[in-house]
Amino acid sequence: MRVLIRGAGVAGLTVAHELAIAGIDVTVAEIAAKPGGGASWFAGGMLAPWCERESAPETVVTLGCRSADWWDAALPGHVVRKGTLVVAPPRDTAELTRFAARTSEFGWLDGEEIETLEPDLAGRFRTALIFKQEAHLDPRRAITALSGKLAAMGVIFHFGTAPDFPGDGFDHIIDCTGASAIGTSAGLRGVRGEMLVLETPDVTLSRPVRLLHPRIPLYIVPRGDGRFMVGATMIESDDCGPVSARSLMELLNAAYALHPAFGEARVIETGAGVRPSYPDNLPRFSAKDGMITVNGLYRHGFLLAPSLAQEVAAHILSTSKTNAIRPVKPFDPAAIIHRRHENPMGASR
Repeated sequence: MRVLIRGAGVAGLTVAHELAIAGIDVTVAEIAAKPGGGASWFAGGMLAPWCERESAPETVVTLGCRSADWWDAALPGHVVRKGTLVVAPPRDTAELTRFAARTSEFGWLDGEEIETLEPDLAGRFRTALIFKQEAHLDPRRAITALSGKLAAMGVIFHFGTAPDFPGDGFDHIIDCTGASAIGTSAGLRGVRGEMLVLETPDVTLSRPVRLLHPRIPLYIVPRGDGRFMVGATMIESDDCGPVSARSLMELLNAAYALHPAFGEARVIETGAGVRPSYPDNLPRFSAKDGMITVNGLYRHGFLLAPSLAQEVAAHILSTSKTNAIRPVKPFDPAAIIHRRHENPMGASR
């Protein structure tokens, strides 16, 4: 069986991985010059389903709670399992209480315990939440390593291609083009996320830290060598242009509120990505007229892509057994949750 995947972001690469390990002949076509050329390149890489529950449905926890294991198995050594720390300035303690009320699987920390976990935050916060089961990875390293692994497994890559890379001779075509599909798929919209990278030798963090604020919640993810990814805005827009002055000021002010040393940090990079999203902010896949469409990962790309990829692979493998492409209903997270209660390892293997 031969499968063509259009798009080499996190969705396309995870689907390619699931198919390749099943022995399927996979070709990936990407309009950018390298893998992860879209929103995946600007992701935070936080594998944090319980923190995301604060503003997302329980489905995100159910589908994302095993993502760290998937990435660890696919790319050993890339996942850092030190949890997520959530803090708030003393004047915003109510935000911390509200966050706790909407989430689970956390513990409360006092000031001394915060200092033990993150010495550079000593004396800055009176209380915090720690989500010990969460993890993170560097998205750019992960995308590069995953594409390299796939190439070594025999997956063929074409970069700098036309959007309609020809599908002649393929048994299945899978569209994982993300934001490029906005306007062509019913209900798919863009949500702009802006980020920046700061560099300073004066701050050390061991895990992602979320700073709660009534207006612009912030997360800071350590990238090593004194660099930190700071993000991210959520703006209802499909504009992929440069970061706005307002967003840059807000992100810098929030970073300074976490630690004053960020005020002297070097701004290494700014960037913006458009995250494709459906009205319910949940991903889905569907098959129609011989085309399988995978999209709508919203802000949960690295968190939910593995689960979605497993479902797509399971569908393709099941159709191959009958030598027929059956139409499928749109990806139904509720149905997956039901199956995984019966089979905790998921549907793909």
